[in-house]
Amino acid sequence: MHPALLYVPGRRLSLSELSAARLDGDVVEIGDAYIPADLVESPDVRASSVAELVRPGTAAAGPTAAWIHGAGAAPPAVHHIRRSVPRRVRPYLSGRLIFHDGALVESEIEHIGGIDVSTPLRTMLDLATGLHRDARLREWIERLARADPALVAESLDAMTQWNRVPGSRIGRSVLERVALRTW
Repeated sequence: MHPALLYVPGRRLSLSELSAARLDGDVVEIGDAYIPADLVESPDVRASSVAELVRPGTAAAGPTAAWIHGAGAAPPAVHHIRRSVPRRVRPYLSGRLIFHDGALVESEIEHIGGIDVSTPLRTMLDLATGLHRDARLREWIERLARADPALVAESLDAMTQWNRVPGSRIGRSVLERVALRTW
């Protein structure tokens, strides 16, 4: 996506100008930005809209990555990022951001819309193993499963290789129930 098509409040136009353009039907909200109303909402557009939160050395993860990969219409209220480099990073933190310090390996990262994003498989695995801490992640699992039904079976296969991973038993149980559904 060309950066000229992404309108971040305060850059070229103020929030009030973008709100007026939205009321006129010229732009629509996506994540933390606005795009022309006739632009297709694709993963690179979604990723670009949250690029200011995903700094170098980090990647969109969890619900944020699920949304970027096409799960659901609205972004999560609180975004998740994960370290994408082997060294420690000092992330930008805010009330709208949760930082996970466990690093992603190179094979678990995709570059979309100018930022690093965890792959759909890694995203599903993170969501499933995070259920024991936050039950709201189940909604994101179901949304991601609707966006890519084959991902559930792929995630279950990956989890069979694991031994003593926190949250994996609960996550596997939920994924097995989701696999029984037909979207």
